[in-house]
Amino acid sequence: MHPPSGAVALLAVLTHTTQPVFALFPVLTNSVLLVLCGVLYNRLTGRDYPHVARASTGATRFSKVDLDEALMHFHQSLGLNRDDLADLLHHAESAAYQRNLAQLSCANVMTPQPVSVEFGTPLDEAWALMRKHSVKALPVVDRARRIVGIVTVSDFLRQVNQDVSDGLGMRLLAFVRRSGASHSDKPEVVGQIMTRQVRVASAQRYVIELVPLFSQGGHHHIPVIDAEQRLVGILTQTDFVKALHRAVQPVALG
Repeated sequence: MHPPSGAVALLAVLTHTTQPVFALFPVLTNSVLLVLCGVLYNRLTGRDYPHVARASTGATRFSKVDLDEALMHFHQSLGLNRDDLADLLHHAESAAYQRNLAQLSCANVMTPQPVSVEFGTPLDEAWALMRKHSVKALPVVDRARRIVGIVTVSDFLRQVNQDVSDGLGMRLLAFVRRSGASHSDKPEVVGQIMTRQVRVASAQRYVIELVPLFSQGGHHHIPVIDAEQRLVGILTQTDFVKALHRAVQPVALG
């Protein structure tokens, strides 16, 4: 029982009060004064009073059953209902993502010193490097390690007829094999098939800014450059997922 309510009942018994006016004064009068004080205090502090629960409109990983179970665990001693708890957890998750990702730079997440090729690297060497290191893209650099393009598995596949599925691997191997001739109509080096328009990011750029490139722009590999425009790393979708995974790991409260 709420202590003031118990005190009112005890006072009526101890003073042998039987008059109905006791319900009006002091009980009703004091109750109204307490409510007005509560309204005034909460208005001055920028809070709503009485508090009206608002259903959370943001997406959440917690179901209604999860929230009800959490409230039952604390026997609702938190003073929260299901919608309040969902809203609290939603904001806590958002704050955690901001704290872990907002200040995370490409230098913290990228794969450093990636395998790269030059404009004149033969196609068979580039293809062998991709298979050896299990990568799907190779930045193309000049002698100063400045980006001039990028060659991906898709660039290789565009050079062979994909309409016929039979023997695709054999046709791809035949394409990358050197012709040995001094003149050939077939591409022989990386520079002839690479993608020249490359989206790059600086090592100091925040990873969170690159989300649209991965989620909507269709990019899978973004070379990372330093202040002198030299290649220092590459940011892949795998690197990005690892960063997200670390961001949602539990941390010790302190």
